[in-house]
Amino acid sequence: MAKTVFQKNQRVWVESVGCWATIEKIVPIWAKGFDEPVRVTYDVGLGREFQAAELKAEDKADGREGDALSNWRVLRARNKWQQEGDCAHHPHPGTYPVVVTDANDWGGWRTPGAEYDRDPYKMEYQARLIASAPRLHAIAREVLTLVADHPEDAPPALTALAQKIVAIERYLQEMPAAAPGA
Repeated sequence: MAKTVFQKNQRVWVESVGCWATIEKIVPIWAKGFDEPVRVTYDVGLGREFQAAELKAEDKADGREGDALSNWRVLRARNKWQQEGDCAHHPHPGTYPVVVTDANDWGGWRTPGAEYDRDPYKMEYQARLIASAPRLHAIAREVLTLVADHPEDAPPALTALAQKIVAIERYLQEMPAAAPGA
């Protein structure tokens, strides 16, 4: 019998069309006398339903997710609004942290100057935390793999951690709903 390969709201590469799409609806095809669907197709909003063989999950199609995430790092940007003498109480006077998430130093996280000046140590911590997120995520996935590979040997505390990680993974993979009227 057919099993679903993709989940609703999952981003997939549609090979025959050559574009990214989101699974809008999972369509099971039932046959009389069977307890399970005999085939499953996916509606991605492109005018017809696609079979699993025509779709690829986002990380499989891209193949560079690990490389892209390993580029997250903290850079220092020059503070244009304050002189070094005005911000001597900052951990790095005259600069503020910028987390870049691209190999070309584009994209990422920046803090407003006034907010940085109000609590520079908090902003420095946030920058390091955000830059470390891909590595922390990889460790969490290793814990999930360890528990999944040896469920009977996993201590209850580790199993509870794995359940929390699964909930966070679900949240990370969740596609936000469109705003009403958009």
